Amino acid sequence: MIIPKTREEIELMRESALVVSRTLGMLAKEMKPGATTNQLNKMAEDYIRSQDAIPGFLGLYGCPSTLLTSVNEAVVHGLPTDVPLKEGDIVAIDCGAIKNSFYGDHAYTFEVGEVSAETKKLLKITKESLYIGIREFKAGNRVGDVGFAIQNYCEAQGYGVVRELVGHGLGRKMHEDPEMPNYGRRGRGKKFVEGMTIALEPMINLGTYKVKQLSDGWTIVTQDGQPSAHYEHNIALVNGKPELLSTFDYVYEALGIVSDEEKEFRNI
Repeated sequence: MIIPKTREEIELMRESALVVSRTLGMLAKEMKPGATTNQLNKMAEDYIRSQDAIPGFLGLYGCPSTLLTSVNEAVVHGLPTDVPLKEGDIVAIDCGAIKNSFYGDHAYTFEVGEVSAETKKLLKITKESLYIGIREFKAGNRVGDVGFAIQNYCEAQGYGVVRELVGHGLGRKMHEDPEMPNYGRRGRGKKFVEGMTIALEPMINLGTYKVKQLSDGWTIVTQDGQPSAHYEHNIALVNGKPELLSTFDYVYEALGIVSDEEKEFRNI
């Protein structure tokens, strides 16, 4: 069952989402060769707690960490380790926080030093597909409209769109209705309603869409060992239009990137 939020609840969710946004921005400065994902995990936990929030992933479904850190061919749910990051790696950082009894949950894929042109393109297309999907999250549309838009854009570039893992509704629980696949058919699935809040998160592979789980019971990797990218935003349906609750602005500030990609989705 979809749980619409009041405007007041949406503002509380924005506070939760922005804790995660600031955490990702803080971590952006640390994405250097030699850093370990365990170090990043500790920094994230300390920062989230300093914001009068608590880590949203830690303990959820038995998760042992504050961050999920997915390096190179890892798609999602990678567990932090003491293995140093190296030049040319990519690492998707997925982070959650609870504040005001609501969850924030979003993700960004970082470059470590200089990455290949092929990998850069994968990251670019995956992030673009996120905003293409967000544009379809509007009054009158359905879940399949969002999934179709993401799938169509990414598959046209020759990339694999992961099927087994999907976005989701978000609120007082990390996972609410509806599921938000990154593939689908137009006009299919649940209809969007005013006040609903979702986490949309394309997971796109350089090669095959097929994935497998490692023996740690968490990490999902591509079957062919090629890189995967993952970006995630939290969005509310307000006055029939998508409104971002999270932002990549803190990441961009840390990395010296100028972007207006979020402008159309802000309540200004």
